[in-house]
Amino acid sequence: MNPGPGRRLIPAYLVTGGRSAPSGPALDRLAVLIRTDTDLPPGTGAEQRRLCELLAPGALTVVECAAHLDLPAGATVFLATDLVASGHLRARPPIPRAGEIDRSLVERLLVGLRSLH
Repeated sequence: MNPGPGRRLIPAYLVTGGRSAPSGPALDRLAVLIRTDTDLPPGTGAEQRRLCELLAPGALTVVECAAHLDLPAGATVFLATDLVASGHLRARPPIPRAGEIDRSLVERLLVGLRSLH
């Protein structure tokens, strides 16, 4: 049986090693992942290697990694949590939403900038 175009040969649940919960505190799906300089050990799985390679050029969120790896976000959380616990990735919390801007402050700033001319 040949899978259709773009279909994975290995089911995503096998990437998690059959676990139903990550090995440590689960990361937020919007957490930003950053690769460390630590080399991966020889027995590291292919999906974990792909995740680290994906992060070599720079930081991405967990959901962005999931999209690039063509994995469900939940499975990517498992992979990333394991790699953070082993010191191969760093994770930082999601960037909080910007608050409401004080319009009067912006108007005073514009007046000040215009007066410089």
